[in-house]
Amino acid sequence: MPKYVIEREIPGAGNLSDEQLKAISQTSCGVLSKMGSQIQWVNSYVTTDKIYCVYIAPNEDMVREHASLGGFPANSISEISRIIDPTTAE
Repeated sequence: MPKYVIEREIPGAGNLSDEQLKAISQTSCGVLSKMGSQIQWVNSYVTTDKIYCVYIAPNEDMVREHASLGGFPANSISEISRIIDPTTAE
């Protein structure tokens, strides 16, 4: 199943409180629950003004649907073609 990285432009994302991040996470999980098991949220990385999320989904349209239903921006969606890490150097 393809993996995607989603770039969400959210000004001030790095200053969101734990409660705000919890609420965003709960909204996302609620939408995912309604959409079924084909789409999964892996993790997210919060930076100063963006959140980068990794999802597993059968296609980009499903990722866009999740964003739309949750009221989240999805400024860029890219399919991950390969994953490398320090062990790739071995």
